[in-house]
Amino acid sequence: MFNSLNSEVMKQEYIISAYSENHIGLLNRITIIFTRRKVNIESLTVSESALKGISKFTIVVNDTKDKVSNIVKQIDKQIEVLKAFYHTNEEMIYQEIALYKVPTAPIMESDQIERLIRSHNARILEITPEYTVIEKTGHKEETQDLFNKLNQFGVLQFIRSGRIAITRSRIEKLSEFLKERDALLAKIESKGNRPKL
Repeated sequence: MFNSLNSEVMKQEYIISAYSENHIGLLNRITIIFTRRKVNIESLTVSESALKGISKFTIVVNDTKDKVSNIVKQIDKQIEVLKAFYHTNEEMIYQEIALYKVPTAPIMESDQIERLIRSHNARILEITPEYTVIEKTGHKEETQDLFNKLNQFGVLQFIRSGRIAITRSRIEKLSEFLKERDALLAKIESKGNRPKL
């Protein structure tokens, strides 16, 4: 019993970043790695990175450091993956985006929704006689808090994106890895081309 409680205490949220060229089927192979280890993906986003032709997977999980470390090693073994890393939330700057569709009538009848929008640093994207679409960027807790408050007026639709995240370090970790790899390859190549005496 103590061991199971102890392992639950050690669980925390981690952000996994994996970099690859754009290959069909890679997303499926990456998600299978999590499924086999019975780890739930809380959020998954794929986008272009700062490096041309390289895609970045941002995956949020809640588990132990050992399990996350092993998952990252398995992702690294995928041929198309250049490199994968994992970070704690404190090591990253991250955001999510949420969209809310609410009836327009309550907005016209009182200034409560307008005050909510301002106090939550949200903005109106579109307004029609029937509905108004509001956008909020922030952490999950912030976007959920706005949903809870808007829902008293009847939220018609709600969607939250996956997390997007960048490290607090000056440059992308992949850039450092590629620089080291290229230097090592150049060193190996120069030794291989050295004329025999």
